[in-house]
Parts: sequence; C-alpha cells; structure tokens
Amino acid sequence: MSKLKVAIIGCGNIFPMHAQSIVSREDAELVAVCDVKPERAEEKAKIYQCAAYTNYQEMFEKENLDVLHICLPHHLHAPVAIEAAKRQIHILTEKPMSIHYDDAVEMVETAKENEVTLGVIFQNRYNPGSQLIKKMLENGELGTVKSGKLSVTWDRSDEYYQKSDWKGTWEKEGGGVIIDQAIHTMDLMRWFINDEIKYVDASISNRAHEIIEVEDAAEGVIAYKKGIVTAFHAINYYTYDAPVEIELHCEKGIAKMVADRATVRLLDGREFIADNNPQETFHYENGVKGYWGVSHVKQINNFYDSLVNGTPLDITGEEALKTQKMICAVYESGKKKERVYFKSTVETL
Repeated sequence: MSKLKVAIIGCGNIFPMHAQSIVSREDAELVAVCDVKPERAEEKAKIYQCAAYTNYQEMFEKENLDVLHICLPHHLHAPVAIEAAKRQIHILTEKPMSIHYDDAVEMVETAKENEVTLGVIFQNRYNPGSQLIKKMLENGELGTVKSGKLSVTWDRSDEYYQKSDWKGTWEKEGGGVIIDQAIHTMDLMRWFINDEIKYVDASISNRAHEIIEVEDAAEGVIAYKKGIVTAFHAINYYTYDAPVEIELHCEKGIAKMVADRATVRLLDGREFIADNNPQETFHYENGVKGYWGVSHVKQINNFYDSLVNGTPLDITGEEALKTQKMICAVYESGKKKERVYFKSTVETL
C-alpha cells in the first residue's frame, strides 16, 4: 500500500504533536516541513529526514502532497487551507479555523468543491472526561440540560506576548483569551449542548496587560434555541493555569469537569468518574509528554482513518464552523456591546 505524502506547515510548539502522530502510522510519510524561519524548518527536517521549505507555495509545487497539517498563526490558517484545497490536498488545521467567520465558510466550501477532507483540531473532545459526559448526555442518563457554566483562568503575561511576533494582535491572532485559550472549553460546552445557538451576549476587555491590543478578560452567555443558557468566564491574567471547569445542571443530575477529570452525580445516588489513564501516554521528540497530547494523537488517527478506511470524521470543517461562528459572535457582541442573534448554523453573522 502506498503511503500518504504529508507535510506540516509551521514548526512551532505544537509541531511535535503532529509530526510524531504522522510518523507513528504505517500509511503516512512526512515528506516536508515548512516555516518562514529557516533554522526551525531545517532543524525539524533534519530530525524527520524530510525536505525543508520556507515558502509553502514552493512546497506545493515541488512536493506531490496528499495531506497538509496547518500549525500556523491564526490569520494564516484560512489562506493556506484554501490554497491547499484548490490543489486537492487534504487538510488538518489547528484551531481556530480562522479569524473571520466568512473565511472559515470559504474553507469549508472550497474543500467541498474540490472533494478534499478538512479536519479541525479540537482534541479535548477525546479526553476520557469529555467522552463520559457526552455519552451520558446522548444515552439519556443525565436527562435534558437545564443550564451550564464554564471557567478558564490562565496565565499569559506581557512577557509571554513579547516573545511572539503575532500574538496579542487583532490582525494576526484575531483576539486573546477567547480565541486562543478558552476556545477549547467553549467548544466542549457547545458540543455537550448539541443545539443551535439562539444568541450570544458578551463583554470583552483588556484589564491587566500593557502591550496587547486584544482582550484578556471575557464573560457572557450563550443561549440555545431549546432554551438552555450557558455562562462563560475567561481571563488570562491569573498567576498560573488553573484547571478549566465546566458544569452542566441536568434533569437527572450534575456533570462537572475539572481539567480533564469528569464527575457525574445522578439524583438516584449513582456516581461516575472518568480521568486520564496514567498508562496511556505518547512519546514526542525532546521528551515532550502530556495527556492532552494523547488526545491529539487520537484525533489525528481518526483523520487518517477517515482518509484511508472511510471511517467517519469526528470533527469536520462543518462541525468546527459551528464553534467558529460562536467565537466570532463573542467578539462581535463584545465590540458592539450588544446581543448577537443567530439565524442558522451556516449563515454568516
């Protein structure tokens, strides 16, 4: 069986999660890496014995690629994905899909027109705690959801932003704590509720940073068409990355996640707990290890299984578009200081 020829564009912090996942598969071959910083591309190319590029257009021309992994700054996700789709290259991109909702829609439409697969990384859906809550919602054990809340309180100092040439800007990052840190937790909540959004009512502000343009604090509500209202609170000026929290008040009990650990307490007295398995690890280059990386591997394997075996793709472009629309609505509401109503999942705001 011939192997899928794969490239990764962007050789930053998240690169090892993708590279090691690719090389661990027998049906995929990492043939090229690309980064605007030559030293980074060359370093990774040497490790993985593949070609190095600083221009992705040149890479597209010279390599006969089947798959592209996008690990770039946010503002580059859409243009690179769209160009790849036009060349019939399958795409797996890190979150967020894009900065602007219209660009994300174009990504989905271009992939569909060219009959290529578009996947978007939201690896936290694969955590055991997330899976437990989703299963108990789907099988009815928790009953209907009455309301929900989430909290993300992390640390991203001015020194953190000084090390980046794109973070902290509206033009390139597209936002702050919401689009970069809280997006995973907000995606989980939307996935749990599994209903179309009615409206978003949010406030955003920069309260504790001196050098960034974007928000470091956000709070508000996401209201769904079935009547469920969820609250969110996110800041990135705390003194450490506190465990994220999600709570769902349901008809038959309460489901709560703290970090990756989920506890479900039903009104009939039963209790269910799911957490990361210490035996479930995945080794990355330079000794990088992490439970969240295991979930990365699970999603990447699902992506390749869909390409090779026709397995249903868990997080399609269409599915990720729902979260993208929600995130963009938070910014629209926060900037305009007014409630943003939704018409349908696939319409622009």
